[in-house]
Formats: sequence, structure tokens, C-alpha cells
Amino acid sequence: MLYYFDLFGVAVFAVTGALMAGRKSMDLFGVVVIGLVTALGGGTLRDVILAHYPVGWTVNAPSVWTAVLAALGTVLWVRLTRPIHEFGLLVADAFGLAVFTATGTNIALQQDASITAAVIMGVMTGVAGGVLRDVICNEIPLIFKQEIYALACMIGALVQIGLLHLGSSMELASIVAMGVVFSVRMASIHWKWTLPRFHLLD
Repeated sequence: MLYYFDLFGVAVFAVTGALMAGRKSMDLFGVVVIGLVTALGGGTLRDVILAHYPVGWTVNAPSVWTAVLAALGTVLWVRLTRPIHEFGLLVADAFGLAVFTATGTNIALQQDASITAAVIMGVMTGVAGGVLRDVICNEIPLIFKQEIYALACMIGALVQIGLLHLGSSMELASIVAMGVVFSVRMASIHWKWTLPRFHLLD
């Protein structure tokens, strides 16, 4: 089940990448590249830092093709119908964020990483693809604004690690952590929770 959740997360993140590429008027190659970077960038960076080889997508062709098809499908959908509903995309993005956070935390723990490193890897898996997307597209990354985004990943990763230390199974801890990340993210959207902003006065 977690594997298929992960593929869904890949698809959703690829869609967000394709939409960003569309806002920047990129060609189809650019759409695919940005979709792949968004969907697979976080996991790739995590695997390289943890020396977790081979890097996930290099031996998991379905994840690559899922990202490519999702990116191209986004172009086709927007051209033939209408723009994707923003709220629906936010919900799907929150779900993908939750899945990637749980996956990244699990892989880090399997590599005998410390608790601190496991939390960082969970957050990185969830958000790094979006950061790379925004940097390539010359945008300020979402996690550096007031949005409750990376913080939701951090809370979820800590819950997951805590449950594992209490003797929970990996599957249960992952599902609960995913629920926490998703709930915090959606609550922040609904109630417009934000982090304090640092503004340097002249």
C-alpha cells in the first residue's frame, strides 16, 4: 500500500512541477524536466546524502514513468478542459508531502541515521523537490515563506520516530505520521496558520 501511495505522491508532485513550468511558458521538454525534478528531487538528494545506493528512481522505472506521464497529462488536461482546481491540487499535494515525509524518515532510520538526521531526511524528501523546482523557475521556494509546510513534515517525522521507539510497527507508524502531516498542512491552509515573518527594518 505504501508503494502505491508513493507513486501517487510522485504523480502529484510532477503535476505541480508541470503547472509551474506552464506558468513560465516552457516547452514540453521543460515541462517533463521540471516535473521529474519536483517529483524525484527530494528522494534523490536524500539517497545521495545517506549513501543509499542505488538511488531509488534508477531501479524503479515506474516512478520515472509516473512522473513523465503525470507531467504530460497535466498539459493535455489543461489544454483540452480547464485549469486544475487549486484546492484539489493543494489537497493532493498535502497527501504527497505526507507520503514522502514518511518514506524519507523510514529510509533514514533503515540506514541507522540519528533521530535528528532522520527528521531532516524526512523533511528533505518532502520539500526538496519543490525547492529545486522553484529555484530553477526563479521563484522564492514555498518553504521560505510564511506557509506551514516544512514544519508539518517535521512534526510528522517526530511522531513517526516516537511511535517506532514505543514499539509500533513501521506500517502503523508511517500511516499515523502521514495523517499528522496531512492534517497539519490542511489545517494551516484552512485556518491560514503562518509562521512569524522576519522583516529587517531600514
